[in-house]
Amino acid sequence: MLVVNRFHAEADVADAFRADLERALEVLSARPGFEDGRLGRNVDEPALWVMVTRWKDVGSYRRALSSYEVKLYAVQTLSRAIEEPSAFEPLDGELNTAVPRDLGSR
Repeated sequence: MLVVNRFHAEADVADAFRADLERALEVLSARPGFEDGRLGRNVDEPALWVMVTRWKDVGSYRRALSSYEVKLYAVQTLSRAIEEPSAFEPLDGELNTAVPRDLGSR
């Protein structure tokens, strides 16, 4: 599975934010099921950042987020992500045909 987290951080905090992102990626990379990860900064809008990670499966990712080390060293940075869906299934197999529940209509 792929996880794409986008962030907005202005130039005056760019160095500190980059260090926070690098630390978050380092901590996530130590968790079981982590396959790889990359950090990036938008070419046209440098205040827009991205962290893309690849996981064995959704369970590995969710367990990683609940680990003590990730809560201590990465969750504060991850909580700054732009609020949007971030988990994606790769297109190298059959598509998930489950229909998401409408959580906002009740």
